[in-house]
Amino acid sequence: MMIQAVLGNPHHPEYGVATIPFPIPRDQYAHCMELLAALEIGDAVKADCKVVEFDSAYNVLKRMEQCTVNVEEVNYLAKRLDSFNTGEAAQFQALAHKLELFELKDLINLSFCCQQATVITDFSDLAAVGRNHYMNLHGGCAKTEELNALDGEETARRLIENGGGTITPYGVVYDNGMKLEPVYDGRFFPCYYYEPNAITVAVTSKAEPEDTEHITWLFLPMVQEELDRALLRGGITDAADVRLRLEDSQLPNEVDVLLDMEYETLSDLNELAEATDGLSNADMEKLGAVVMLAEPKSAAQIKNLAESLDLFDFAPGTHTPEDYGKYMIRQSGRFEYDENLDAFYDYEKYGTERMNEEDGMFTDRGYVAYKGFFRMEEVLSGSQSSHMVMGGLSR
Repeated sequence: MMIQAVLGNPHHPEYGVATIPFPIPRDQYAHCMELLAALEIGDAVKADCKVVEFDSAYNVLKRMEQCTVNVEEVNYLAKRLDSFNTGEAAQFQALAHKLELFELKDLINLSFCCQQATVITDFSDLAAVGRNHYMNLHGGCAKTEELNALDGEETARRLIENGGGTITPYGVVYDNGMKLEPVYDGRFFPCYYYEPNAITVAVTSKAEPEDTEHITWLFLPMVQEELDRALLRGGITDAADVRLRLEDSQLPNEVDVLLDMEYETLSDLNELAEATDGLSNADMEKLGAVVMLAEPKSAAQIKNLAESLDLFDFAPGTHTPEDYGKYMIRQSGRFEYDENLDAFYDYEKYGTERMNEEDGMFTDRGYVAYKGFFRMEEVLSGSQSSHMVMGGLSR
């Protein structure tokens, strides 16, 4: 938890308060919105929450107490700050203090550029101060040979003697000419990956040009309440008005190439992301092979396959009947393999016999076979989960 905020209704203090953790955990998002709605606050766009108290390691944020804020802006800023190291935290707080920033829009923009500043919190090691200053002037990175050749103490002395430093409770800050650029326009949050997610989608309105910068970024899977509120911030209220673009994906390439964003729906994409979120690397590889075998046509069908992976056998890295036979006998765990008898195993024959009995194929990832009792069409549609099988069904 980066921030714990006590929020109330600025017009009706008698309604009481709600204590909200920021960043809001995904599994608590809907509940937190319910708490705010009960106080008639928590609008997706408006700043309607009065900050009664901010409890955070970022003491500079306490200056927003008694101000009204937008809950989504607080949540976004908290995600940004949660990723900061000690040095970045000092840069952010010192600059926020120096520039007397109170507005969340400005604080969010500051989080994207504060790394350009130099903050001295310890004058006892001038060599380290000089190296840090040099790094700040060069985008936070430098070659090892550059740093080895740098006279850190001299660099620090020049910085200090030239003046321009501002004393703050968080150290002496030098802005190094930093400009507060409007990365965040007050409505559309910049794309920012706070935590791993399965699918990233850029959503724009069809009323806007295709190259519009008015993009709503969705990091799927998302709870429905958060997804709806994100669209509302983007001014999108009609599903027919939505233009989707697949920006990033942790899914197998076989899945990505099948997703036609002109015809997919956010609901189906979110369900696919939910079904694949947390899959192991081995299961992701298996899903890629299963998709090649089953040939799904949509995100909904891919989701059904992801939920039915146990209906398929997968032998990774196998590309010939002999490979498959070796995998089954040596690695599958279905046989007691004895390496002393290796010369007597006819791997190719066994692999070929199995393949003749199975509904399978070789893919770039290995051999995959369907072993279920349902027809593949039922698996793709998800209808196999809606009825019990007695005896068995033809594929």
